[in-house]
Amino acid sequence: MIDENRIRVIKISKEALFEFIYEKFIDNQELYFDVDALDVTDTFDIDFENGDFIFCVHKDEDENGNYIEFPKEIDLKKLLKKLPDTTNTMFGDGRYKEYSKEELIELSK
Repeated sequence: MIDENRIRVIKISKEALFEFIYEKFIDNQELYFDVDALDVTDTFDIDFENGDFIFCVHKDEDENGNYIEFPKEIDLKKLLKKLPDTTNTMFGDGRYKEYSKEELIELSK
């Protein structure tokens, strides 16, 4: 219990804040992306200068059990600049937008 004359403070850097956000996304990817966390893998990037964050989930294995890598042709730094925000709040439905790999590759050019 905290004493009535005491105040507990957490002050963190931008890097720690984004680490917290990233870990929160991993912890809640089932809720945020409507997926089974055991069936997907994730990829993310952060634009520290502008304060933008992008987090992607995709199927982790094909029907034969082979690992599916995130396409190297998809440039998350470019997507951070080109994609509009998918939601204005993480506390409601409709947080994500689904794109084909081809659409994201094209937007990465």
